[in-house]
Amino acid sequence: MLVAFGALSTTLAAQSRDSVKSVPSNHAIGFGYFATLGSNWQIEAVEIGYVHRLSHGLAAYSIGGRVGTFMDESTVLGGSRGMVFATTVSARTRLHSIAQLGEDEHGTAIGLDVTFEASGYVASGSPFWQGSHWAALSLLPSLRIGGGAITLGPTLFLGDRKPAMRGMLAFRGEARLARREPHP
Repeated sequence: MLVAFGALSTTLAAQSRDSVKSVPSNHAIGFGYFATLGSNWQIEAVEIGYVHRLSHGLAAYSIGGRVGTFMDESTVLGGSRGMVFATTVSARTRLHSIAQLGEDEHGTAIGLDVTFEASGYVASGSPFWQGSHWAALSLLPSLRIGGGAITLGPTLFLGDRKPAMRGMLAFRGEARLARREPHP
């Protein structure tokens, strides 16, 4: 994780205001907390990924990864079991603005959008009947405030047997990557 953060962070020279001017980029790092909802065993995970914002059509697409554990929601202590890893590909619609905080020109937008997501899971010690690997498709409406979002929606788990529907909750954020502009 430290190597990934080091590779994705800006250089010290880019942080200096005197030598290089940074301008907003279409690239961002996405991060967040992910959980399935319901009774008994659930997944709780952290996620990190690359986000590319588009100028036309969809607002953004992203690719990311999750790592987490299974939590038994019916127990008070010691309810974790196994590990789960996921790779996720998603596309997000444009923001439908419902309000704005702050100044007219540089205010923080508040609005709604929808994320379409496809994920592949690999698990060890899985209590789910899907076994050690399965896929998931999600349709996730979001309340977005600036660079952060609260996402809640249905997820369809596809395994060897019949599909299962679960709710999904995620708290997500994005941090734009700086882009260096040539020195005049």
